[in-house]
Amino acid sequence: MTSRTPRDSRLRLVRQRPMATATRPAPNRSRPAPRPPEGTPPRPELARQARAGLVGAVEVARWAAAEDDSLGALSDETAARAAATLRRSAEEVRADWDRARLVGLVDLHGGTARPGWRLQAWDRDDSAVLRGWVALLDAWSLASPAPETAEPTAVAEVVEAVPQLLPLLQLSAGPVQISTLLDMLRKRVAELRTERCEVPYGVGAPVDAIAPAPVGDPDRPSAAEADDDALEALLGWALDALASVGALTVLEGDAVLTALGNWAVWVKLEQICVAAQSPAGNIEHPAADMLRGCAGLTPGPARAEYRAWLAARPVGSAITELLDAARGDDALLRGLAFEALRVAGAPAEPAVRAVVDESCLRPYALLWLAEHEGADAEDALDVLTRQEATWLWVDTAAAISDHGESPLLVRHLESAVQGTVPALLAEVRAVGHPRTVQVLVALAAAHPDPALAKAVRRAAFQVHTGGV
Repeated sequence: MTSRTPRDSRLRLVRQRPMATATRPAPNRSRPAPRPPEGTPPRPELARQARAGLVGAVEVARWAAAEDDSLGALSDETAARAAATLRRSAEEVRADWDRARLVGLVDLHGGTARPGWRLQAWDRDDSAVLRGWVALLDAWSLASPAPETAEPTAVAEVVEAVPQLLPLLQLSAGPVQISTLLDMLRKRVAELRTERCEVPYGVGAPVDAIAPAPVGDPDRPSAAEADDDALEALLGWALDALASVGALTVLEGDAVLTALGNWAVWVKLEQICVAAQSPAGNIEHPAADMLRGCAGLTPGPARAEYRAWLAARPVGSAITELLDAARGDDALLRGLAFEALRVAGAPAEPAVRAVVDESCLRPYALLWLAEHEGADAEDALDVLTRQEATWLWVDTAAAISDHGESPLLVRHLESAVQGTVPALLAEVRAVGHPRTVQVLVALAAAHPDPALAKAVRRAAFQVHTGGV
């Protein structure tokens, strides 16, 4: 028998479909848009308040944009020049510079500072302003660093526990005594230590292993008292930091949310409620299970689930968990994880930039960074080399093969960057993706063209045997 020459089929170059749309659409579970609590100012007024609190950050960002496009880290000399121009102290300039970065008014790329897209929209887009302010609220512990004398583990515990205090302030609809917040903080920190299986000093230890109380030093505080004093001091730091970003005010032993803070916490609670109503209960699940639960949703509902899941967790640990899920064997989760990271936005940039050198994440990370920097979705594909684009094509095909249907895999063939089937097969064989054989076998089984299917099966066999 003589083999038939495979057709030199031209491939129609179309943008790859988002991973969240590669499976069946979910039923419509929409509900009426919830209304903010009574007394909440309208969004234009909230945006006005946010702008008023970030005047200094905007001025520094605009100074930097006008001064030098290659401006990098804020050196002492640069801070002094900015202070002289803006007629503020160097310390104030540094604080406003940090806030400008956290809000997204300034983006740092490889040591070079560039004006963020949010700076261009600042005066005309209320939604951009409010999203930037919420990003600052999420990063309150970076906006006002903890005291240098504080123990790092205790600081981390308080940073993780404080988001649990904000709903109490919001639901109270008025001042809450700081002593009440301190009691809640103690309980939450105790829960965190229990989850880490830490045993408090003296609990469960042999009697002879417990050191006797020091003699002649009755005024020396116990370990428990010292720990409580440290928590009280760190609560003061947290409240001051939240007050500095405009989320609350502290007066005469009480704390109360501002209008902006009250609105932001309400939004996060609403996002949690939306996710809790989903049949899978995605908000309670770890990242991998949450992403699997969202795999059948269309993009809009999927993004709502991602927002709610992110809102229920400290942003840093949530981003880390998503990247860990992306490193697994499931290519579908890899694509969905980066869709969730797009929802996370600017806080995810350092972590995404840090994984650019990981081969399985590199194409996704490069596309994420390009879109984050303002590139259109179509143009973002230009940041990939031919090899990276081919690797991404195989990875997406693996996701469709595992979770989609045969027609989707056949249509995915049209999204390849190569112009012909032989060119695609040659580059797929060379790219070294671990799922190449499985993808080619699945494509050969699904494709209706016998000649093309035979060529694909031959390529799969050659990859499997190490032939050429």
